Amino acid sequence: MTEQFAVDVLICGAGAAGLTLAIDLARRGVSFRLIEKMDKPFHGSRGKGIQPRTLEIFEDLGVLDRLVAAGGPYPPQRSHHDDGSYSDSGIMEQQASLPAEPYRIPLMLPQFLTESILRDRLAELGHCPEFGSELVGFDQDEAGVSLRIAGKEGEENVRVRWLVGADGGRSFVRQALEVGFPGRTLGVRAIVADVSLTGLSRDVWHRFAEKDMQRQISLCPLAGTDLFQIQAPVPLEGDVDLSAEGLNAMVAQRTGRDDIQVISVSWASAYAMNARLADRYRVRRTFLVGDAGHTHPPTGGQGLNTSVQDAYNLGWKLAAVLAGAGDQLLDTYEEERRPVAASMLGLSTKLLDDLKRGEIRRGRETQQLDLGYPKSSLAIERPTRQGGVRAGDRAPDAPVRGAAGQPMRLFDLFKGAHWTLLAYEANQAPLPPRRGLHIHSIGERGDILDHAGHVGEIYALTPGDWVLVRPDGYVGAILASSEMAVLQRYFDEVGLGQPGPTHP
Repeated sequence: MTEQFAVDVLICGAGAAGLTLAIDLARRGVSFRLIEKMDKPFHGSRGKGIQPRTLEIFEDLGVLDRLVAAGGPYPPQRSHHDDGSYSDSGIMEQQASLPAEPYRIPLMLPQFLTESILRDRLAELGHCPEFGSELVGFDQDEAGVSLRIAGKEGEENVRVRWLVGADGGRSFVRQALEVGFPGRTLGVRAIVADVSLTGLSRDVWHRFAEKDMQRQISLCPLAGTDLFQIQAPVPLEGDVDLSAEGLNAMVAQRTGRDDIQVISVSWASAYAMNARLADRYRVRRTFLVGDAGHTHPPTGGQGLNTSVQDAYNLGWKLAAVLAGAGDQLLDTYEEERRPVAASMLGLSTKLLDDLKRGEIRRGRETQQLDLGYPKSSLAIERPTRQGGVRAGDRAPDAPVRGAAGQPMRLFDLFKGAHWTLLAYEANQAPLPPRRGLHIHSIGERGDILDHAGHVGEIYALTPGDWVLVRPDGYVGAILASSEMAVLQRYFDEVGLGQPGPTHP
């Protein structure tokens, strides 16, 4: 007798990570529920920076243009000095797009607007979060997970195949699994507040007393709103008055000015900064994504971005296993994503130390374009390459043309829930079609023309090379034509469909 499941996946937590996973599962036809214990959406700006790699992901998910329309670039920073003078500087280098990297400048967008756009996209796909629904208990066995969910209509029992904890730094799922969350408290407590105020221009990010952790305060105009975000370190102990009156007193004391007036407070929070990483990301049929698996200081804007990319990595793997791939594919989620989070925790902590010294300039390391999975068991090269794009790297973009003459990009070929196989000037006939695999031949007689030579140059390919790009935009394999038997075994491991029927 076949066991009945309410849905395949239960996602606990409807923040950026949970919404990203829900969108990815929805476009793959995977059944799921997305629950959130809060009664209504989060309305704060907490994560306001969307890094270039995450912009690429959001392009694939169909929300990039909406996000860019709603947000804006980071403004220059203005350092106000005690004598009343000031100096302006850029927070990050202004970098022009490259053929391989179409987005090289972070986008500023308050988290509540980012999540609103993600909810709209999810609604287009026929789903919505269930607010006011809390996971209060679960048990798992070899076949599935039995859940208890407390909602507005009472408690219900639900049976699912997989559970994903995207429920934040205080994750109920992680604690119920008894997964360790080692790390350290960083000795910094801060406030963040979204406020309406007068007395400051909106064309710069205002900073005062940058090198003094007792007096430091910044006021950043939030793109897409008429609000400012106030950030400031506060004493480790004691209450902090987050009312308009309390914030007015703090602003006046730290800036030495009485012309800046907080009119109202939309959202405010005081928090201690931590750097923590879960011991495990998977326990049997349960997974941790986002802040449930890693908690960052806010410096460098890495937390939300790392969380989105966790979900983007896990989504296609869950769908593949549900479609018949081996369960071991799901082990590569922790294998690939946990080292990335460890690296980002180190970066965020370093940037916090820099901030304490008044340094805020950001470099390429925050953009996440260079992150990849070169040591993953899913990264295969035959023969081993010495240069260019490697297996496990992010698959670069490049301008190309279709055989009919229309301009396009490699990202156009990659976009969607499928794998992509590129045959570069290969004499070998294309492989038979497989469910979930798009095959393109690049060359003079192919369906794609490398008219400007960017693909060959960026990927450092030689005639006869085959490049397999994963559904999440990373290179799975780069193989010479003589190694095609390796590709067949790879297909079996990741659950790509069998060749379709042939016709005379």
